[in-house]
Amino acid sequence: MSTITKKDFVDRIAEKTGQKRGEVKATLQLFLDEMVDELTNGNRLEFRDFGVFEVRERASRTAQNPKTLEQVIVPARKAVRFKIGRLMRERIVGESVSQTLAAH
Repeated sequence: MSTITKKDFVDRIAEKTGQKRGEVKATLQLFLDEMVDELTNGNRLEFRDFGVFEVRERASRTAQNPKTLEQVIVPARKAVRFKIGRLMRERIVGESVSQTLAAH
């Protein structure tokens, strides 16, 4: 497994589309900025068959410091949740939605 960077994506897309790297980089950055803006505004982003991004509020909880065993309050916070879509699930996990439904 290796790490793929934004630069790697820009290079791949530029090569496949014949666009200039700068144009691809600007478009990709605009896309990412728009995603952040929409999530910040509390909107849910749904990309059919790919997945859904949404912001969820995590409740405050009590945790324990493993070194001192002291009880610590972890404040409530927001977290981005991603739910995998149908096509991605089939390609990565190797199971189709019909198999998942049949199992339940």
